[in-house]
Amino acid sequence: EDVSLSEVVESSWSNVSTKDATLVSETDRTLRANPSQLQQMLENLFRNAVEHAGEDVTVIVGDQSDGFFIEDDGPGILPEKRTEVFEPGYSTGEESTGFGLAIVAEIVDTHGWAIRVADGRTDGARFEFTDVDLAD
Repeated sequence: EDVSLSEVVESSWSNVSTKDATLVSETDRTLRANPSQLQQMLENLFRNAVEHAGEDVTVIVGDQSDGFFIEDDGPGILPEKRTEVFEPGYSTGEESTGFGLAIVAEIVDTHGWAIRVADGRTDGARFEFTDVDLAD
C-alpha cells in the first residue's frame, strides 16, 4: 500500500531505545510497501546504528532518485565486510544476535528492492535502498 516514509521513520524511531541519538529525516517520499515490514526494517537499522555507532549517533534518512537511504555518523562498515553484514548470525557486537541486518535484507528482497552498503557523508555507514516502488 502507499506508505509515507517520513511517518514510518518517526514511528519506528519512537519504538527503539535511541539513548542520546538524533534522527534527521530529509524525506517526503511515499512508497508502495508493506507498512509493518518497513517499520520492522527501519527499527532494525536504527537499533543497529545505536548499537554500533554509539548512543549519541546521528541517523539521517533521505531520498535518492530511485529510493532512499539511511546513514549514520559512526565508524562505518569496512568495504570487505559490506556483504557479510547481511548474513544471519553475523555481528561485531557482544550482545547482538546478528539477525537484524539479515532481516533487513529479507524484507528488501520481499519488496523486490536492492540494498547496498556505502560510506556515509561523514564516513559512517550508509544503506542505500534502490529499485523502490515510489508512489510519488
